[in-house]
Amino acid sequence: MTRPTAHARAAYPHLHPTPTRWADNDMYGHVNNVTYYAYFDTAVNSYLAGHGALDPQRGAVIGLVVETGCVFFAPAAFPDRLAVGVRVAHLGRSSVRYELAVFREDEDTACAQGHFVHVYVDRGSRRPTPLPEDLRRVLEDLQADPA
Repeated sequence: MTRPTAHARAAYPHLHPTPTRWADNDMYGHVNNVTYYAYFDTAVNSYLAGHGALDPQRGAVIGLVVETGCVFFAPAAFPDRLAVGVRVAHLGRSSVRYELAVFREDEDTACAQGHFVHVYVDRGSRRPTPLPEDLRRVLEDLQADPA
């Protein structure tokens, strides 16, 4: 398997400021691997909520994570100030593949990058449902440049 190369900040249409917390560090003195997934989830859902495309308590449609992954290139640690880059790599009928990257302050190359896939489902039935138009419009603004 070929190891991916770290992306640059410019590859991501949205950067979400993400300060590290004391509790993010593990006993080895760096941000624990599971914490990166929380950073990813927070960056995506903050973007969607901030653009009026996510109502986690009352929305008829919810996104469930069905796949995720992360590759690490360099450690981050408290008190680093981070930014999480967000882009949409694939926009389907009822699913979205997000690609994300974590950047330390003033660094152009990702220290970690990953992905996750949301399948959007009806809140009540939990069956896949087409993306609502307002959500699709917001996600289109995050689509990765095909170049």
